[in-house]
Amino acid sequence: MSRFGPGRLPLRGRLTLVTTAVFAVLGCGVLALNWLSSRQLIEANRDLITQAVGIPEPPLPDPAPADLPPGSTEAVLTTPARAFDHFQNAILGDLLTRSVLLLTVFTALAALLAWWASHRSLLRLHQVTAAARRISTGSSLDERLALDGPYDEIRELGDTFDAMLDRLDRSFTAQRSFTAHASHELRTPLTVLRTALEIPLARGRVPDDLRPSVLRALDANVRIERLIAALLTLARAETAALALRSTDLADAARAATRELAEEARSAGVRVTLDAGTAPVDGDPALLRQVALNLLANAVRHNHRDGTAAITTGAAGGTVFLEVSNTGPVLPPEEVPALFAPFHQGRERGSGFGLGLAVVRAITATHHGEVAATPRPGGGLTVRVLLPARNRRGAQGS
Repeated sequence: MSRFGPGRLPLRGRLTLVTTAVFAVLGCGVLALNWLSSRQLIEANRDLITQAVGIPEPPLPDPAPADLPPGSTEAVLTTPARAFDHFQNAILGDLLTRSVLLLTVFTALAALLAWWASHRSLLRLHQVTAAARRISTGSSLDERLALDGPYDEIRELGDTFDAMLDRLDRSFTAQRSFTAHASHELRTPLTVLRTALEIPLARGRVPDDLRPSVLRALDANVRIERLIAALLTLARAETAALALRSTDLADAARAATRELAEEARSAGVRVTLDAGTAPVDGDPALLRQVALNLLANAVRHNHRDGTAAITTGAAGGTVFLEVSNTGPVLPPEEVPALFAPFHQGRERGSGFGLGLAVVRAITATHHGEVAATPRPGGGLTVRVLLPARNRRGAQGS
């Protein structure tokens, strides 16, 4: 199906049709005026044309003999007029035929030229559309159209779009900076608060009736610290400043498997690892966080005696990290919402709903793609695709 909708022509086609129709209408008008003018000129120069083409002049009428039948004199007088009318009709008919033929040919040429000219005129508009689509599907707002050429309406549109991107980039940068600074500043008072709660508990100075409340406060403090750590990771993942190094997604998968081994055993989830070589240029710490978040979701959103599989490998010019797990049945329409920050799904667990949001941000920063697909029997499969390592860059590093 065309993206312009059923029965809709693209702008290039409409411009071509309008231009061709205007040319055809004006051509028909010129043809009609030319035909009428030619007829008028022929009539005005009747005597000259008659002499030039050799049509005999009608003789002066003599007195009609008495023995001639009635109407004979009229027939003699009208014969040259009929010859001139035949000559005039032949000339005007031939002129009309040739004019219609030429108009048809030139109308077709006008359509072709209009199609080519509209393509040339809309070429920069297509560049604006392609760049806007590319920027909207990415995570970075640092790309600009920077159109060149004459300062016309399309150039003005591109400059306006670039100015809008500048404002959005500054706004998002300020928001991420605020999140990172606020989260960082909250770490110190939370650490002091946690220490103030742990010391009385460790020394047994908390009365028994207050002990449950202190333990709940300590648990809440730990959750807040984990939330702040997740926000810091998300803020870092959304920035474009990366410490790119040659690394392997297989190492990230192994590290995540080791770190979550105890939690998986406690939850009764069997984790399998297939760590194929997946070389990539990226931030090792952030890529380990991708593997850790995906495997943590696979373990926590599972059922006892379930399974979780983490696989890495390379295919063509890309490398992949895939995590698949059993669990509750997930409708396909709910999958896109899983990547929204603070979305926890139907069953609210111990997390904050930032795991997949962090994965998406890190993947986009590394110019990759992430896709999630529900499994028919329940559970989810999440696949992260990243560009493979630049061998020349790796050799030079």
